[in-house]
Amino acid sequence: MGILNLTPDSFSDGGKFNSEKSALEHAETLLKDGAEFIDIGPQSTRPNAEFLSSKEEIARIGNIISQIKKEFPEALISLDTFYAETVKFGFNEGIDMINDISGGQFDNNMFEVAGETKLPYILMHVNPSYETMHDKVKFEDITLEVNRYFSKKSTELLEKGVKDIILDPGFGFGKTVEDQMKMINETEYLGFGRFPLLIGISRKSFIYKPLGKTPLDINDETQKLHRTVLEQGAKILRVHDVAETAVTIKQFCEKNKKY
Repeated sequence: MGILNLTPDSFSDGGKFNSEKSALEHAETLLKDGAEFIDIGPQSTRPNAEFLSSKEEIARIGNIISQIKKEFPEALISLDTFYAETVKFGFNEGIDMINDISGGQFDNNMFEVAGETKLPYILMHVNPSYETMHDKVKFEDITLEVNRYFSKKSTELLEKGVKDIILDPGFGFGKTVEDQMKMINETEYLGFGRFPLLIGISRKSFIYKPLGKTPLDINDETQKLHRTVLEQGAKILRVHDVAETAVTIKQFCEKNKKY
């Protein structure tokens, strides 16, 4: 899953792709490099990012979804939003998947709308409000906590009619470095094996800060961690660096006779 941020303030690529022309060009690059999904984000969720309303998100997206669908009909598009109204807009534009970082906690209508659209839904573990999503919490057992959350939320989604659920343990959101490394090493225990697991560690601070590096200088370290989670059953990798990750996935598949 290649990341297409339409934002001026994302932490590593803010302002690069927030015009229709640059967004289309980047979508083409992601697909050529091997992306199967394009995750479109109209709002940055980094710490201290600008908060947008659904109306502002929709204005920022404009025609980009429909243009990508027109130019690259083979592309599968997920929409990164925590607003039900933005999902409705995206659904009418042709999105294939909902990527909600809030687990339905920032908009009470999200699960209802997800059920109505019948779109696959990415369920991410996060603290319960927008204001607290980056507050560091030291959990007694992060794997147990994430699984309790997944169990509760996936049951709610199934009751609302959502059939396809993808689980995202929420790297980079309110977790200590130690807990995030524990999740990496215990990926095989996340999510009960009932639903596919998405891992999004691309350019995350729990990797680069302890190393004294920048988000753009940790590709080798990131690919090593990607191999670790793939070996433990991860099904989707959400990344900025698609070409490098495609090589990692190919090597993994060849090693395990899955390519």
